[in-house]
Amino acid sequence: MLSRAWLEVDLAAIARNAAAARERAGVPLIPMIKADAYGLGAVPVARALEASDPLAYGIATVTEGEELRAAGIARPILVFTPLLETDMEAAHRARLTPTLGFAAEIDAWKMYGSPYHLSIDTGMARAGVPWREMSSIRAAVERNPPAGAFTHFHSAQLDDGTMEEQTGRFRDAIEQLPARPAILHTDGSAAIVRHERSPWNAVRPGIFMYGVGSGDTAAIQPDNVVTLKARIVELRWVESGDTVSYDATYTAGSRRLVATVPVGYADGYPRGASNAGKAVVREKVIPIVGRVTMDMIMLDVTDTGAEVGDKVTLIGAGGALDAPTDVASVAALPDLPPYELLTGLRGRIERVYRRQAQ
Repeated sequence: MLSRAWLEVDLAAIARNAAAARERAGVPLIPMIKADAYGLGAVPVARALEASDPLAYGIATVTEGEELRAAGIARPILVFTPLLETDMEAAHRARLTPTLGFAAEIDAWKMYGSPYHLSIDTGMARAGVPWREMSSIRAAVERNPPAGAFTHFHSAQLDDGTMEEQTGRFRDAIEQLPARPAILHTDGSAAIVRHERSPWNAVRPGIFMYGVGSGDTAAIQPDNVVTLKARIVELRWVESGDTVSYDATYTAGSRRLVATVPVGYADGYPRGASNAGKAVVREKVIPIVGRVTMDMIMLDVTDTGAEVGDKVTLIGAGGALDAPTDVASVAALPDLPPYELLTGLRGRIERVYRRQAQ
């Protein structure tokens, strides 16, 4: 029996979300499974995504690629963080495809005779050759042509014109290359939702696959993927005027039944949800009371009939209608991006994978 806390990961939902992204974009996927698939497990997620016939997988480090290769993942794997020259041999051994942006690294990679994608900076100012400086890599690209080229939008979720501006810069940059690369890609999750059909020939879904959309008015919505559950380990009555947890930030206004669940910010549940977050027990939405502590959270379960051992849903689908426990809602409490919440759910929480369509 799962006795403390566990994270349910719906692999079938990930596959459905990937399929929805592909249908929306009309082109093959390069699913982003970096950071251990946003904390959900890169190997099981990659295996679940095989049915979508992805063009490649996207990661951030050579070590991540080596893990996937050791697990038998054979498709192309793109490393989206720039490589040091000292990492190139390991990347080549693991049959990884680096993303390169400067003449020296393009020339250094040439000795391996392996493909790479050209990284073009159109405004993110994080990685790749700046779009204004395409002439600086022309000779290197002629010596070692890229298999693909891409850019990264900094504000694709905003309707502020910057995505269109960056797209124009990318088009101009591509036109300055000696030859057009075979694979071009710009769109992550937010851009996929906004574009409907990709203007290129691949897209890079990330957070959408893991169950986080682009708002209630977005054209497509993902299925829920992540559910964080725990069990009630203690119950106690507190009297009117009693306080709960560190700093006594909660004071009971009447006699209340308080449950303790063994999850805290050391597990990745945000401390910013103190006195603000909700949970679901026995189909009822209940409040978090007091500070979220390192290893425990207290809940007001008065009038729920809750007992020690009952399951509590802290994140995800809890069964109660309109429960504000989805990833985006929980992340919003401490003003975190959903990415940070997902990747912060710690390894000491057991992962349970569901593979059947719900």
